[in-house]
Amino acid sequence: MSKEFDYTKLKHVTSVDQSDRKVPYNLRQSGPTKVEMLISTRVRKSPYWHLSMQAGCWRATVYNRIYHPRGYVKPEDGGAMVEYDAIVNHVTMWNVAVERQIQVKGPDAEKFVDYVITRDATKISTMRARYVILCNAYGGVLNDPILLRISKDEFWFSLSDSDIGMYLQGVNADGRFNCTIDEIDACPVQIQGPKSKALMKDLLGDQVDLENMPFYGLAEVKVAGRSCVISQSGFSGEAGYEIYLRDATLYADEMWNAVLKVGKKHNLMVIAPAHHRRIQAGILSWGQDMDQQHNPFQCNLGYQVSLSGKGEWNKKSDYVGKAVLEKMRAELKAGKKPYKLQLVGLEMGGKPIDDYAPDFWLISNENGGDPVGFITSPWYHPEKKINIAMGYVPFDGTLNANGFPKGKVGTKYKVHLPEKYSKTPGKPVDAVVTDIPFKESYNANTREVSTG
Repeated sequence: MSKEFDYTKLKHVTSVDQSDRKVPYNLRQSGPTKVEMLISTRVRKSPYWHLSMQAGCWRATVYNRIYHPRGYVKPEDGGAMVEYDAIVNHVTMWNVAVERQIQVKGPDAEKFVDYVITRDATKISTMRARYVILCNAYGGVLNDPILLRISKDEFWFSLSDSDIGMYLQGVNADGRFNCTIDEIDACPVQIQGPKSKALMKDLLGDQVDLENMPFYGLAEVKVAGRSCVISQSGFSGEAGYEIYLRDATLYADEMWNAVLKVGKKHNLMVIAPAHHRRIQAGILSWGQDMDQQHNPFQCNLGYQVSLSGKGEWNKKSDYVGKAVLEKMRAELKAGKKPYKLQLVGLEMGGKPIDDYAPDFWLISNENGGDPVGFITSPWYHPEKKINIAMGYVPFDGTLNANGFPKGKVGTKYKVHLPEKYSKTPGKPVDAVVTDIPFKESYNANTREVSTG
């Protein structure tokens, strides 16, 4: 007779102080939910979905209301860590068409974009991209997309997982900015890994000088005769590029198969987005590491609104969230704590975490007791031979050399891992705050993450 499941494990833990939020971050987001999930027409397939199936995709999630491939190598064949080996030693291709492209175009495109992001849009040159954030009026992070400037009057927001397209249309509902805001049929794939440049050279020939292409540089190219924009960027700490195929619904097969063909000699492997590698690089994932009730300072994105402590807002007349972020920055400088929890890096014990965590595992103080925080992004670091994670712990007021909040390195905690990863079931493992990133990136400013 099978053991009856303890459904009380699905309840929320209330001891973590989140009184500065309207809705506590979901400490038990999903867990072992033994129900069949209904799939309906509310979720769409991307133009690359059938190609991911051909490549062996066996599981997926939903991201931006689109099916999102999250596994190609099954656990019995080595699972996600086989995919990790491919990205750190060879080259990989990811179906990331879930990154919806929201086009802002027109005479006031720059003015509009500058108003909705915290950075200075006027400093983004044509055919350049930047990692940016959009905040709401309360200073919460609504999205952290890559912003592509295609021309003087055209930008693309390459979105993370929140529906900013409708938000942007709402901001301009009264038409005060002379521009159009629409989702377009341009869908990206990512080419990531140390052999990515060699593959791209074979794919593009002499269309672009990859040797002198800057990080976040863009170029107009043809792949299999079809119009694409490429960017030297990616959601990993490895060398990499993104290929944004125009009219992707029509030409997905042609572009995808062209990459597969030239990739054969480079050991190309189609994999899921490499969360193991992005965690090492300290790259955040919206909805996992922060949401619209986290402010930039508490999730290590303060540099987005105050680069090098110089106060970029002083160079912008206005933007959404400016007043509250200025106030919060002043409070931090004065030694106050305007929020409860701070995102930190952790090294911790336990068996190797070799797959996605279905829960926000809980954190207690060094001496135990009720949970005071939670893990957001854990994985095993093969080179360090230790589990690493990002997670939220009580903010103690520590600031780095640039005056941005950080966790105090060396602070000890206990992490409550599930039985699968716990060497002694029921006993929490030791954890210690460490600097982020856990492994340097190929591009030192990948996602421009502050190193603390």
